[in-house]
Amino acid sequence: MGGFCGARRPRGDRGVSILEFVGFLPILLMIGMATIQLGLIGYGINQAGSGARAAARVASQGGDGGAAGQAAVSGWLNPRVPPPAKGPDLTTATVTVHVPGVIPLFPGYDLTRRATMPTDD
Repeated sequence: MGGFCGARRPRGDRGVSILEFVGFLPILLMIGMATIQLGLIGYGINQAGSGARAAARVASQGGDGGAAGQAAVSGWLNPRVPPPAKGPDLTTATVTVHVPGVIPLFPGYDLTRRATMPTDD
């Protein structure tokens, strides 16, 4: 009993799977870069919030809130920490960070977070 052993492709289909993969590769790369970009945005939001809380906490106790906010954020995010607004009851700090763009043709993103703490007397 001779016959067909195994599943062989006809001779003309040899390079089709490679062509399908090459055609799909740019889509996979874009999905990967978008995932990295979303992760960086989440990290930037977390860092800006931490910096704002640190700046507001230190300023509410009479310290240098700007320096505390700068120290609490990763330097590569280029944090901007204006002097916190200190009132009689509340101190509010604002931190803005710049998340670089990973996807070509899209610029980076500026993310701002604010934190308010009760002012210590």
